[in-house]
Amino acid sequence: MNMINLLLFPIIIPFFFAMILLFFKEQVVIQRVLTLIGLALSLIASLWLVATVKADGIQTVTLGSWPAPFGITMVSDMLSALLVTTTILITFFVVLYSFQSIGIERERFFYYPAILFMITGINGAFTTGDIFNMFVFFEVLLIASYLLIVLGGEKRQLRESIKYILVNVISSALFVITVGYLYSIIGTLNMADISVKIAEINQPGIISVIAILFLIVFGIKGAIFPLYFWLPGSYAAPPIPVLALFGALLTKVGIYAITRTYTLFFVHDIGFTHEFLMILALLTIVAGCIGALAYFDLKQIIIYNIIIAVGVILFGVAQMNQPGLEGAVYYLLHDMLIKGALFVLIGIIIYVTGTSNLRKMGGLIKTYPALGWTYLVAAFGLAGIPPLSGFIGKLLIVQGGFEAENVFGSIVILASSLVVLLSVIRIFIYAFWGSPSQVTLPVIHQSKYRQMMVPAVLLVVVTVAYGVGTEWLMPYMSDAADVLRDPSIYINAVLKE
Repeated sequence: MNMINLLLFPIIIPFFFAMILLFFKEQVVIQRVLTLIGLALSLIASLWLVATVKADGIQTVTLGSWPAPFGITMVSDMLSALLVTTTILITFFVVLYSFQSIGIERERFFYYPAILFMITGINGAFTTGDIFNMFVFFEVLLIASYLLIVLGGEKRQLRESIKYILVNVISSALFVITVGYLYSIIGTLNMADISVKIAEINQPGIISVIAILFLIVFGIKGAIFPLYFWLPGSYAAPPIPVLALFGALLTKVGIYAITRTYTLFFVHDIGFTHEFLMILALLTIVAGCIGALAYFDLKQIIIYNIIIAVGVILFGVAQMNQPGLEGAVYYLLHDMLIKGALFVLIGIIIYVTGTSNLRKMGGLIKTYPALGWTYLVAAFGLAGIPPLSGFIGKLLIVQGGFEAENVFGSIVILASSLVVLLSVIRIFIYAFWGSPSQVTLPVIHQSKYRQMMVPAVLLVVVTVAYGVGTEWLMPYMSDAADVLRDPSIYINAVLKE
């Protein structure tokens, strides 16, 4: 019985705490404390879940004790357990960071409940074993994100949020339609069962068409080329803590959904579906690189780096071999952590300088050495300088590309590393080197600056540990990749054959 609960804890605990917080709208301190307690409990549950999955294999629970394909199944394999843990960890640090940076007005307006409801949706989407249920959890996280993106009601936020909501409403409608098509052909919504049924009919052309429809639906959420057009504007509008959560977590749900469907369902016509995925992934990398070099705005540079990473991860998935998939899993988690850390850091830079325009900054290293060196470590981690975490994942993905004889794609990824390095080092050179800028610096409170630095430094430490502890973490990545490479492991765990 306790196993059953364990799997649902990372979804139920944030949901439960979010409901309680609704009653404490005005008591900001109570909200802060309860949010941290809720996240800490969720983190303990998710770490325990990872250990359980490592020891006993994939955990499943079918709600309402119906047998597997009929009831709604929740499935926690290594990939989803790791993603859930990373999600809660990042949220914990971002919430700590919010205490100083989001502002009391926003905190009073259901900021923390919205975050916890969003986590409920994200963790649910990572854990569900039912394709329609995935849509439901997508809606939960999207509704919470709609609140977060308009919170504070600045003109720019409201303008961008209209675009964000419209794009997501359209993609949600398309999601339901696509699930409907799939159901009309296969006759089941259980993901393991879908995989079995598609294998039985050997993926006719109509299923490949549905595969591309799913790629469009999840590609809008995950911001792949050419569907990323909404992302740079929408993500730059809300305050930094919200941007950090969106940048670290939301696109990753789309990537996870593509990864799951393309390794579980659509594996019989790889020459078509995965080739298409790979081409889009490479175009995504190129588009992201152009954006990262074109802008002189701190937020935009890091936001375009999200898009580059999406391409890199999906290129690894498209190889469908062990190193490619292992690298994709590793790099996916690395990117969540490092993007969270970088957004929090550029938030501090913007707070200190009062601008996000690189041309108006300079000489910060003299006044804020800790900020400068912490940022540099995070930047190197993003660019994949060994032994930091970006290196291993990219290395495995490139190896997977060479093994699958996609030499050109692997070279594009290696070249993109240089662009990433250039884009983040440019921030360092403009903001920290040179003579201090003549802009009148805002009056900043040292205590506030220090309190913002704590979660930022801790997050960077986590990313460094993630890179340095690779050897120790690799068995977990391999477990996650095994399930992706061999769908039967997942199917047998769910259908208990």
